[in-house]
Amino acid sequence: KRRNGLLKKAFELSVLCDAEVALIVFSPRGKLYEFASSSMQEIIERYRSHIKDTQVHRKISDENMQQVKSEAASMMKKIELLETSKRKLLGEGLGSCTTEELQEIEKQLEKSVSLVRARKNQVFKEQIAQLREKEKQLVSENTRLSQKCGLKPIREEGAKEQEKNLGIEENSSISDVETELFIGLPETRTKRFPPTNLLFS
Repeated sequence: KRRNGLLKKAFELSVLCDAEVALIVFSPRGKLYEFASSSMQEIIERYRSHIKDTQVHRKISDENMQQVKSEAASMMKKIELLETSKRKLLGEGLGSCTTEELQEIEKQLEKSVSLVRARKNQVFKEQIAQLREKEKQLVSENTRLSQKCGLKPIREEGAKEQEKNLGIEENSSISDVETELFIGLPETRTKRFPPTNLLFS
């Protein structure tokens, strides 16, 4: 009765789900009972093919897993080497280093210092450029505010004062020029006197 119920459920499953169903049952005495919605042999072959593909995929998965493990081990070794190199660059664990290794570490440190200095100089240049740009903005703002308030900009007043001082100095130098009349070359600077005989005649 249970066997017949199982066969009935297999039939209902194949109809309701529109699926290929195969059922094989052996009784305690070894008698075979089977049900197939289509062909039992075709269903079995399809099952074997699926199992084969599954085994292939499993094999590929196992190979991929081995490759991943190998890559992980290699990566761990690289990380360990990098950590060791880092400690040596920080001056730790140098007791086991050879002369060649110490020279290589020295070269790496010199290169690092050079890169740090270059970057520092670049940062300084950028800061100077920013300060100059800020200075221009402040001067422009000062000029705008001065014009708005009816005042002369600080730089303009300073320039006018400087021109005024230069004008005073030029006038002073002009006023110091001798006004007497000389005859002859400038080197001799001989004054013109009236003739002696005319004075005493």
